[in-house]
Amino acid sequence: METFPVNTSPLFNVLWPLGKRAVNHSGAAPALGDLSGKVVGELWDFIFRGDKMYPMIREHLRALYPGIRFVDFTNFGNIHGNQDREIVAGLADALRGAGCDAVIAGIGA
Repeated sequence: METFPVNTSPLFNVLWPLGKRAVNHSGAAPALGDLSGKVVGELWDFIFRGDKMYPMIREHLRALYPGIRFVDFTNFGNIHGNQDREIVAGLADALRGAGCDAVIAGIGA
């Protein structure tokens, strides 16, 4: 009769490192393509120089896309401040209410 070595290694329970999905991914919205005549909302976390960057971005985009309009970041509030939960919760409605076709977000270093 053949004998096999006994496994003396400890046995561990393991968890799946990725975890369960918390949100179903719905995919990205279709690209607008041309921003001419579109309304672009600006979101800022009031941390890194958005007050300096947005004017430069506006100038550059106006040169590329005739008739483009902007809804200044001050219309939406600080998306990373002490009221961020309330602001972000109402953000979709605020952007729709301002007539935004697109949004610039994530100004950072």
